[in-house]
Amino acid sequence: MPDWVDPVAHYMLHEGLKNTLRIAVFAVAGSTVIGILLGTLMTIRFRPLEWLLRLYVEVWRGLPIIVTIFLVYYALPTTPYVHYRFGAFTGAAVGLTLWGSAQVAEATRGAVQSIPREQHEAAGALGFGWIGRHLFVILPQALRRLLPPLVSLIANIIQNTTIASLIGVTELLATGQRSIERLQFEVGANSHAFAIYTALLAAFFCISFPLTRLASFLERRLV
Repeated sequence: MPDWVDPVAHYMLHEGLKNTLRIAVFAVAGSTVIGILLGTLMTIRFRPLEWLLRLYVEVWRGLPIIVTIFLVYYALPTTPYVHYRFGAFTGAAVGLTLWGSAQVAEATRGAVQSIPREQHEAAGALGFGWIGRHLFVILPQALRRLLPPLVSLIANIIQNTTIASLIGVTELLATGQRSIERLQFEVGANSHAFAIYTALLAAFFCISFPLTRLASFLERRLV
């Protein structure tokens, strides 16, 4: 095995993959919690709240993810009222959370509204208020339909963590690029770019493919 393989593989796995998965975990958790909450609130027939939540969803769904991350990382601290600048890792996680929560909110709204009206009426007849009705009766049924898009969202967020390298996060793609640059400087013309990018392709495929197949399986079984 060539001498350059071990240090490059260790750097990419120990530093790059770890940061990629950390960003994904924070973004998926934030997207799920915020998205389910907002999506449920979007089913309330109160126009001002509905318009406000719809604006949130359309803005963050409509903007390219790279623009959202740049906005969070570069533009937010320049406002007159905010004097705190996010770190690169936090900026990437927040940007992906904004995008992901908008996706989850729209999916949750559709899932909740797809539950038959009789379920709401039956829960009301049992004495549940709006919160109890949704928490114990409606959302457990809606989550069966929401699970496949949530699994797909995990794969999309992992793939989109590569954008974080543009603001300085040392994620998987960034470690590969830096390894190529280092090898080009040390070894010369042979930077082993093809081998490193092939390894990156294989790593993302091994992470994403099982998730996309799981989403398809759940869609067939649960929806």
